[in-house]
Amino acid sequence: MTTALVRVDEQLRFLLHSRHRHGDVTVPADGSASLLHLVQSLGIPWTEIGELRLDGAPVPLTARPTAGATVDVRPVSRPQPLAQPRFLLDAHLGTLARRMRLLGIDTGYRNDADDDELVVEATDQGRLLLSQDRGLLCRRTLPAGGYVRGSRPDDQLADVLDRYRPPLAPWSRCPACNGLLRPVPKDEVEHLLRPGTRRSYTEFSRCLSCGRPYWRGAHASYLEGIVRRHQIGTPEAS
Repeated sequence: MTTALVRVDEQLRFLLHSRHRHGDVTVPADGSASLLHLVQSLGIPWTEIGELRLDGAPVPLTARPTAGATVDVRPVSRPQPLAQPRFLLDAHLGTLARRMRLLGIDTGYRNDADDDELVVEATDQGRLLLSQDRGLLCRRTLPAGGYVRGSRPDDQLADVLDRYRPPLAPWSRCPACNGLLRPVPKDEVEHLLRPGTRRSYTEFSRCLSCGRPYWRGAHASYLEGIVRRHQIGTPEAS
């Protein structure tokens, strides 16, 4: 069988199927398959490919290697700024979605959306899809996407902020629905509050979309800790 040698950058090796994570990889190369097809067959989605080199020269994803070729796969450069920093998260990233909204990042999320719906929503709304599903990110119909690194929400959030550097506006979005928050007088939301909350707090915000009220409750110090860890200061209201 004719083969090509694929050298994957260290930063991308964790995406490879386990049998390929140590050393270089050989793949069939008879000129019939594109580099994109070959690299994705190893487990690396196109969303994570920053550059492909064929025998040392940069080439497009559609290039077709022949026998004896050497392919280098390089990661996307960071930061990767977006013209429109609008995101969509798959059903497994609900906690990350809430934390991104906490920081004021425009973040779409539904826990009942299947893969086809996610691709359509990302396309129609101009959102970048974040996921840990490599098969989903390999879809050619997906307009933009990114693999989220980390198993803990804190690590996932740090990865997203490091990669995309979105503008932050903490405490400006509803963690539940992504709607915008606005300060409101207490009497506007008083009927929605429990007696203890009515007695203890005076400053409130309300979501313009779903109507949920927000205040600086017992959870505030935890949320402020997230904000401080990402060096964006402490907000005055939530």
